Amino acid sequence: MRILAFLAVVFAACAAQAQTLVRIAFIDPLSGPAAAVTQNGLNHFRFMAERLSNERVRFEVTGFDNKLNPQETIVQAQKAIDAGIRIIAQGNGSAAAGALIDFIDKHNARDPEHAAIYLNYAAGDPVLTNEKCSPYHFRFDAHSDMKMQALTRFIAQRPEIRRVYLINQDYSFGRAARDAARAMLAERRPDIEIVGDELHPLAKITDFSPYVAKIAASGADSVITANWGTDLALLLKAAADAHLQAGWYTYYASAIGSPTAIRQSGLAHRVFAVIEGHANLRQIDRMEDEYRARYGGSVNVPRIRLLMEMLADAVAKAGGSDPLRIARALSGATHRTMYGGLATMRAADHQVLQDFYIASFGPLDATMHYDEEKTGWGWKTAGMIPAAATALPTTCRMAPL
Repeated sequence: MRILAFLAVVFAACAAQAQTLVRIAFIDPLSGPAAAVTQNGLNHFRFMAERLSNERVRFEVTGFDNKLNPQETIVQAQKAIDAGIRIIAQGNGSAAAGALIDFIDKHNARDPEHAAIYLNYAAGDPVLTNEKCSPYHFRFDAHSDMKMQALTRFIAQRPEIRRVYLINQDYSFGRAARDAARAMLAERRPDIEIVGDELHPLAKITDFSPYVAKIAASGADSVITANWGTDLALLLKAAADAHLQAGWYTYYASAIGSPTAIRQSGLAHRVFAVIEGHANLRQIDRMEDEYRARYGGSVNVPRIRLLMEMLADAVAKAGGSDPLRIARALSGATHRTMYGGLATMRAADHQVLQDFYIASFGPLDATMHYDEEKTGWGWKTAGMIPAAATALPTTCRMAPL
């Protein structure tokens, strides 16, 4: 009996010390023209998974290629769930995000014992936390209206901007950004003339010179674009080749590939990005140094760090890896960002609210420690928009968890 009692104590101690495994399926285009951008995102997830793993919890990230296709996204999500992975991360493509929300809602209603949740790190169509909101979906990036709110507040303070050209990708996110730009410019700077408004196919254009020629012919002094991936890098490259002397106001100029294109353009501190942070906000950053040593690039998607840290907090609060308990812990949660601000996962719609920065790209100076993509140029803060200023109202009416 003493032996049995001793074994019971040992087994109980081992169970108490058992490591919690948190498995994440990263579903994004890991092949095709968007592969470089999404591989960069996957690197961020895996890097943070390693940093956050310890003797109590281990994070594991598995990549699934959706080929930038909504239908393939669902196929890969089903594969992940069949493999026992019940936390889905996705970001590149709002059409894929919308399909994923519908799929997870239906899956959870059909099979609540194997429920899944969706952590969105980049898909920015406003509808995803409005009409299509879901208790199982959490967005860690600002949506396009929030980013345009920040950009147009900044533009409103620059009287030299008089003629603006809009160019965006022709899908839900790009159209949302275009519509927000028109509405918010009319409200804040009705004197600005919109001299062009272009929508182009997503990830299919290899030569943007005809589009740049239109921008030049319009006489625009500034361009506003929510383009991402190769569509932004190639657009900036074409502008550089054409020696287009315009200011650029972007959502994603900090993403991989774009800094090199900006450097080639020679437009020092004339390309701006609305971002949640950049390396030069922290002059010396051990995590930044570690990431650069391993992957060669920079921590240019800091919201993935926020996502993973908030997920780790939720796992601790939930006492394990059950997705629904994690979801309840995430809803309404707050977390201090790496830049010192407070991020809140708004309970009403599961949209993160955090400070945003407007940064420009140019040669390093005494206030800048880190360059990007070995260009000798880096990001420098030009303005800051507090979280409260981008906290737009929501129409979300989702059922409680």
